[in-house]
Amino acid sequence: MDFWNAFASLFSNFGNLTWQMVVMWGIGALLIYLAIAKKMEPSLLLPMGFGAILVNLPLSGAITQGDTVGPISALFEAGMSNELFPLLLFIGIGAMIDFGPLLEKPWLMLFGAAAQFGIFFTLFLAGFFFDLKDAASIAVIGAADGPTAIFVTVLLAPALLGPIAVAAYSYMALVPVIQPPIMKLLTTEKERKVKMTQLRTVSKTEKIIFPIVVTIFVALLVPSAAPLIACLMLGNLFKECGVTERLSKTVQNELINIVTIFLGLSVGCKAIASTFLTWETIKIIILGLIAFTFSTVGGLLFGKVMYKLTGGKVNPLIGSAGVSAVPMAARVSQKVGSEADPTNFLLMHAMGPNVAGVIGTAVAAGTFMAIFGV
Repeated sequence: MDFWNAFASLFSNFGNLTWQMVVMWGIGALLIYLAIAKKMEPSLLLPMGFGAILVNLPLSGAITQGDTVGPISALFEAGMSNELFPLLLFIGIGAMIDFGPLLEKPWLMLFGAAAQFGIFFTLFLAGFFFDLKDAASIAVIGAADGPTAIFVTVLLAPALLGPIAVAAYSYMALVPVIQPPIMKLLTTEKERKVKMTQLRTVSKTEKIIFPIVVTIFVALLVPSAAPLIACLMLGNLFKECGVTERLSKTVQNELINIVTIFLGLSVGCKAIASTFLTWETIKIIILGLIAFTFSTVGGLLFGKVMYKLTGGKVNPLIGSAGVSAVPMAARVSQKVGSEADPTNFLLMHAMGPNVAGVIGTAVAAGTFMAIFGV
């Protein structure tokens, strides 16, 4: 009898299964499909999708083990609640960034600022539906920068981490789909054909000094942004100094890969059906799309202004790269530009606004944390 009772208990969890859980399985499966079949941010969407399925299994032992915290919940507490994973990820991202195009044309930093328009516009718009801490976290989705969105949300709106993280990384993956129609709508064929030239070669000394100066300046200007900027610039310093090649390779490969697995899985496990399948989540996804759209528009419109001011020497397409999706947004600028003129090479010019967008988003995030994180 004890054997049959034990055997029957194996199937008792089916009674705890709800249709909402099954829907979340579908959402998790969709993220995995996009990662594998469409190759959209596979290193993040795949563990996020798997985590979303795992957390929506009835009485999942990954989340709780009787009265104790389960291993995935413990992983979240170890690396997400204290914002460790996003910071470690930024070290790896910094080691993969080349600030050369930005140093060659420092005025490209203005594109990174212009592309933050969507964030501040959505902060105002989301304020009608959410409190300001939640609105600020949702607005950062507009940068298409998953680590920064997570960093801000963990501090300001931890209850919204699941939908905000999924939205941020989904729009980050959809940059090649969302941006081109907006770019073609707001620019003329003549503007898209503009060829930009390299002005000078950036020295190694400049590339070494830059991350140190930026860290000091941003930390003094917006102290709340210091952790993000410092980690980004430390990774870049590993890359540019020439004496820490082993560290640079480690943070670009082993560290960023390990952290990405942990981050994706722990964030996916916050997509619990009871909190995810709500009208609130739908509003977050819509507002996130608005934020990303207007960030792209802000960068493009500033690009058109610079086109006029320089007498047609600046291609407005590089403005769309002012969002923080590195290097995907810059590649989209190159792709749309080459469609207008196959001999046009915009990638390195677009990388300037792209890396400026990373800095601009970190500063915007730090500003939100300083204002609303009290």
